[in-house]
Amino acid sequence: MRLSAFILHNTEAIVQKWEDFARLQLPAAADMDTLSLRDHAEAILQAIAKDLETFQSRAAQLAKSLGQAPAMLGAPETAAQTHAVLRAKSGFDINQLAAEYRALRASVLRLWTDAHPDAPDLLDQLMRFNEAIDQALAESIGFFHTQVEQARNLLVGVLGHDLRSPLHSIQMTAEYLRQLNAGNDVSEAAARLIRGGARMQALQDDLRDYNRTKFGMGINIRPTALNAAQTVADELDLYRAGYPTRKFELEVAGDTRGMWDAMRLRQVVSNLIENAIKYGREDAPVRVRLTGGGSQLVLELTNEGEPIEPAELRAIFDPLRRGMRNERADSVNSLGLGLYIARQIVEGHGGDISARSDHSQTVFTIRLPQRLNA
Repeated sequence: MRLSAFILHNTEAIVQKWEDFARLQLPAAADMDTLSLRDHAEAILQAIAKDLETFQSRAAQLAKSLGQAPAMLGAPETAAQTHAVLRAKSGFDINQLAAEYRALRASVLRLWTDAHPDAPDLLDQLMRFNEAIDQALAESIGFFHTQVEQARNLLVGVLGHDLRSPLHSIQMTAEYLRQLNAGNDVSEAAARLIRGGARMQALQDDLRDYNRTKFGMGINIRPTALNAAQTVADELDLYRAGYPTRKFELEVAGDTRGMWDAMRLRQVVSNLIENAIKYGREDAPVRVRLTGGGSQLVLELTNEGEPIEPAELRAIFDPLRRGMRNERADSVNSLGLGLYIARQIVEGHGGDISARSDHSQTVFTIRLPQRLNA
């Protein structure tokens, strides 16, 4: 009996083994009934059996073994893809999902080889079966990942939205207390609340921007005519007031006028300065150099401190990455989104951002197209 016929003839026994294994995947499977545990196992087996009976070229078989088989016409989802979505909604993790397929593969092969130890074309059928399993697994993992990403992004979006009202109340109450002039203790407490509220607002803004990019909406860019040197100088003044023991230097060369989003430009500069303060030496200045004129504006922000490792440097603009340096710094107030959002803003302006680091300094370089009118 060929493997495809064996699978169809013994579907119930194979699915029972699938169910028995799925029942062990705790805590997700704790409250799942037989129907939920079996899910699309029978449909997946039928698809694999059909695949085994279908003629395929060597190129098609190779593509399938890599999980790159073409999508079926008229079928929005395969059984493996639907299974992945339901498992994600049931609370399975990616390791448990993959383990189901490993167990399915082992069960089918063990039952079939025990029943047909001398099948003449056993090796070819085994290869075809493994290719089909690999394709089903690739389909499941792809949809599982998408489902988890969507759920996470939705959570982030809801969280960011629902925090706005209570945060606004905290900020307004703190400002009211500050204006009461009810003594130094109350004023200092109000000032702490205001600073904490501002930091929470910045984190919420980062969550909102991150969520927009993950849903494919990008970051809003509204260019207006401005002088970048003045915008950067204003932002540095805020940090001089907030960090009176740190030194901030600004050097300007050329014409720094152009069409950019002032609020977003300040956000980029703020994220880079925060990074420089966190990781730079306290006795060394944070230097900003602006060079304008011609077709682009170049902004370089430099701090002195420990060099960034090459592997970390390559991923420094990735979201939710706070490299090894954060183990030595206060990362409580960081989501690991600042540099990612800075890159999104720069790219939204049609520019680019890069970083380099050695034993003497770390330099972030931003290049923005410079246009004097819209």
